[in-house]
Amino acid sequence: MSIVIINNFGQYNHRISRTLTYLDIENKLMPNTTPLEEIENLSPDGVILGGGPSIENIGNCKEFIRNLDVPILGICLGHQIIAETFGGETKSAEVESYAQIELNILKEDGLFKDIGDTLKVWASHKDEVVKLPEEFEILANSEECDVESMKHKEKPIYGIQFHPEVQHTPRGGEIFENFNAICESWK
Repeated sequence: MSIVIINNFGQYNHRISRTLTYLDIENKLMPNTTPLEEIENLSPDGVILGGGPSIENIGNCKEFIRNLDVPILGICLGHQIIAETFGGETKSAEVESYAQIELNILKEDGLFKDIGDTLKVWASHKDEVVKLPEEFEILANSEECDVESMKHKEKPIYGIQFHPEVQHTPRGGEIFENFNAICESWK
């Protein structure tokens, strides 16, 4: 079992790898400029698109989303890249914030399995998804953002605006374990 983490050069990308390692989930952190063929040659069971500072510096992420037939989880910038790849829209938030917020979980759908109706998370709202792609549904929202989490209706492609890899998301490990279970069942 192996998950490839695409490093979009955000401050938390290495924490994603460390968190997965602590959870005994095999992983490999790779730059977003890695050629698609190199990712394919690793035969990953899943891909996590990490956060980063700018939608202009996403390397080959859209190519990975379009061509890899494995579960994908986009975190923060990764979430926004997924939305834009499928025709959604992102823009700068009206009020930027970096804080612990409470998610309203609207649909469990694997990623939020056994989490409950709400979840405290650390979220970055500098940019956010403002138009959901047609093929997607909202899994969670908050008072700060309408699209805190989304999922493709037919494929195991998920996006989350928040950061499960930091201690301010106390149950973040469960999100990664649920994603790992999605990857295992997809094989």
